[in-house]
Amino acid sequence: MSEHPTIDRIEPFLQKLPAISKPEGHVHFRRKLTWTIGVLIIYFVLTNVRIFGLSPASVDLFSYYRAIMAGSQGSLVQLGIGPIVTASIILQLFKGADIIKLDTSDPRDQAVYQQLQKFLIFIMIVVEAAPQVLGGFLLPDPAVAASTGLGLHGVSLLIFIQVCIGGVLVLFLDEIVSKWGIGSGVGMFIVAGVAQGLVTGTINWTINPTTGLPVGWIPAFIQIFQTFTVQQLLSAQGLIFLLNQGQILAIICTVAIFAVVVYVETTRIEIPLGHSSVRGARGRFPIKLVYASVLPLILVRALQANIQMIGILLYNAGFTWVGTFVNNTPTSGLMYYLAPISGPSNWLPGIGQNPAWQIALRSGIDISFMVIGGMIFALFWVETTGMGPKAVSEQIQSSGMSIPGFRRDPKIIERVMKRYIPKVTIIGGAFIGLLAVLAGFLGTIGNVGGTALLLAVSITYTLYEQLANEEVMEMHPMLRGFLGE
Repeated sequence: MSEHPTIDRIEPFLQKLPAISKPEGHVHFRRKLTWTIGVLIIYFVLTNVRIFGLSPASVDLFSYYRAIMAGSQGSLVQLGIGPIVTASIILQLFKGADIIKLDTSDPRDQAVYQQLQKFLIFIMIVVEAAPQVLGGFLLPDPAVAASTGLGLHGVSLLIFIQVCIGGVLVLFLDEIVSKWGIGSGVGMFIVAGVAQGLVTGTINWTINPTTGLPVGWIPAFIQIFQTFTVQQLLSAQGLIFLLNQGQILAIICTVAIFAVVVYVETTRIEIPLGHSSVRGARGRFPIKLVYASVLPLILVRALQANIQMIGILLYNAGFTWVGTFVNNTPTSGLMYYLAPISGPSNWLPGIGQNPAWQIALRSGIDISFMVIGGMIFALFWVETTGMGPKAVSEQIQSSGMSIPGFRRDPKIIERVMKRYIPKVTIIGGAFIGLLAVLAGFLGTIGNVGGTALLLAVSITYTLYEQLANEEVMEMHPMLRGFLGE
């Protein structure tokens, strides 16, 4: 039961929040797949529904985080999953600091936790939409203001309402997938955005005005070898040009990320299990190296994105002590050092405009932020999603399984799990954080970002495992209880 009297008082209000109803029984695999594909189609449609009254001169506040936020600039899903992730960060921090005293292993407290998170998401939708409209980033179109007679302020209000509606739609689409589909809507939207970016970054013939080369690496390679000689490309400047503008580093990094993540996903410690009443029944409880998954990285990058947003708002308000920005990109000051590395252009010699010591300091801060943040949020994620030693031991106990050689006691099982789960969680969080930073340093195809690519590969592999489990449960319904159905 909750030990927080304030939460107990607001619980009746939280229960009245709109929600997607849960299925009453088992949802057939084909029906889950239908719901998942349907939501994905709706999401792609929403990314192409432009905000009415928005000026083309509007600025994308989260341009460097688009793939992670799974949104589309100027569309109804302008906010993407930002409010969902930010609300999760705040709630996890409050729970970790014991400000909110909820036992997520208790069904009632877990329900209250989820309702509280939804309420906080509604608040964050408004909080994240308001600065973008009031701060001059989402600008009203004067032509629309004149033709409709609403005026600039009226069109701005209309833009704000549309952005909030889009945020609510993303929330409920995620809830539909979580309850009726396969996997998580948040993860699926990230994979969809990254896949779109990879395709665009491979075959797009549109000319990049900054480099003068096609956006896609295949047409860019064709133009490079048609324009420059082999001798020019083999020079020092030519090699740097090939590595950066020719996207060779991005190609190598993209392939390496796929290979490393798939390998890491298969690296695990397996705890042997036996059934207490069925002789010969054996099983294993796998503890992956990336036990907390890579989803906590979303929380770390979202925290960085919110810090940058605050910095931009303060800079536009005249507080120059946070640093200077050019096209919403920090070029000096505190926000420059807190900004993540987003490609070779941020650190390759001869490209970056800042001195070497500033680049080194920024790189060190980015590595520390991701590694330490990955460990902390991984631990929070494990405890709040029912993956901690206590929750796992209770799950094993309720399934009738036990660890051979130990008494069939939840406390004994919990003690064994504590030997592995916290340590593996910390190591996995640090490793994934470091891998995301290295991917950010080298760049990726389509500029989807190292963290986004890492998330997409891991989420896709996890989805593959979930699909395999779904097929097993369809063939053997008695396994549903043990697998968490």
